[in-house]
Amino acid sequence: MVLSKIASESDVSVHSTFASRYVRTSLPRFKMAENSIPKEAAYQIINDELMLDGNPRLNLASFVTTWMEPECDKLMMASINKNYVDMDEYPVTTELQNRCVNIIAHLFNAPLEESESAVGVGTVGSSEAIMLAGLAFKRKWQNKRRAEGKPIDNPNIVTGANVQVCWEKFARYFEVELKEVKLREGYYVMDPEKAVEMVDENTICVAAILGSTLNGEFEDVKRLNDLLIEKNKETGWDTPIHVDAASGGFIAPFLYPELEWDFRLPLVKSINVSGHKYGLVYAGIGWVIWRNKEDLPEELIFHINYLGADQPTFTLNFSKGSSQVIAQYYQLIRLGFEGYRNVMENCRENMIVLKEGLEKTERFNIVSKDEGVPLVAFSLRDNHHHDEFEISDLLRRFGWIVPAYTMPPDAQHVTVLRVVIREDFSRTLAERLVNDIQKVLHELDTLPSKLSSNVKAADGEDGKPAETRALESKKSDLEKTREITTIWRKFVTARKQKMNVVC
Repeated sequence: MVLSKIASESDVSVHSTFASRYVRTSLPRFKMAENSIPKEAAYQIINDELMLDGNPRLNLASFVTTWMEPECDKLMMASINKNYVDMDEYPVTTELQNRCVNIIAHLFNAPLEESESAVGVGTVGSSEAIMLAGLAFKRKWQNKRRAEGKPIDNPNIVTGANVQVCWEKFARYFEVELKEVKLREGYYVMDPEKAVEMVDENTICVAAILGSTLNGEFEDVKRLNDLLIEKNKETGWDTPIHVDAASGGFIAPFLYPELEWDFRLPLVKSINVSGHKYGLVYAGIGWVIWRNKEDLPEELIFHINYLGADQPTFTLNFSKGSSQVIAQYYQLIRLGFEGYRNVMENCRENMIVLKEGLEKTERFNIVSKDEGVPLVAFSLRDNHHHDEFEISDLLRRFGWIVPAYTMPPDAQHVTVLRVVIREDFSRTLAERLVNDIQKVLHELDTLPSKLSSNVKAADGEDGKPAETRALESKKSDLEKTREITTIWRKFVTARKQKMNVVC
């Protein structure tokens, strides 16, 4: 006799995901639920929320890679369960990391003998890499001062005001004074002359940026090196240089091979680079390379043996996935020098297409330089009626994520928009973006300005004569610009804090 069963309401196997009770009620967001739910429902619920994120390909704010070849995706998924630090258990992964370090060191012209291995390490990004390089500089400075019988309580680093926030984090976390060279309108990178003037006996290093986050410009590391050599001779100090090549380290060797910024300069002791930017790997990989072994104090290196063998380690993190290391090695051997050069040349050409399209509108000033990271930073020629923040907001309607921000001191009155050109940003997209920006400008031209709207809203509320209100509201163009800039800076800062955005 065959027994049949009628499905009950509690038999979830017969319900479609969207007809089940799991999508009819809200799940706890900040506490763990009492009961389990089917895997299909869990996937669908999370996937639905993630649809509200922006499109990574259209996120023109970020330098981080958003596309890789399917073959590399397969390698990453196959190694996603390997712990990077288990060197004895995963010796091949460790070997691939060492190969990456040596390839990058040679790319940066490290002075290595034929059979000499490079000194460096993979990190989760340039932030960790900068922390490690800074710690090495601080420890070397402390050791030298102790040997000379001098105090070690006031170390400092000299940088430009355009540095990424990770330098501020290093200074605060590891108790190092950050001495910033102020910017000025029209010059948005560190001035080498002013930087060297700020160097004193407590300076552990001067940090130069190869590819400013603000406008992509390369700082003049060669000029800084020459000036610092002269100052070291005059004072008897040996102040070194660190190059933050997070963005430019995988660009300069291919587009500007004659540019001297790396270990060809004698005072450059360490360089960091982001593999997940123009190293063309998904987020989660950076590198720091030292000139030689003497530049990384041995006491900073830990040796552990509880994973099966003696393992040297110098990182701020410990356990992490190995997928990004493997992906970096894939890109280095897959593309080679020729492939990287082709990608960077294509990025530069698309940058020029976008730049020329914006110039044809006759509405923008181009703030970025042709030589540097392939990006276009631009500001409105006239922002009295509408500003760059409004353009950024309206572009969101077309799917574009284009950041607007104010420059650091002493150029904080300048507001810019920035479009980063990555490998997957095609010429078609560049032309489409220009068209959408023109649509936004046309729409703004038909709208009242924010400032005039605010003034009109206040008319008549205080009972004052129109002449009095006119006199009180009369401000110089600079005052208006500063007022708007201040309001928007507070707004953007508050929004970033809420979103906890990391670029």
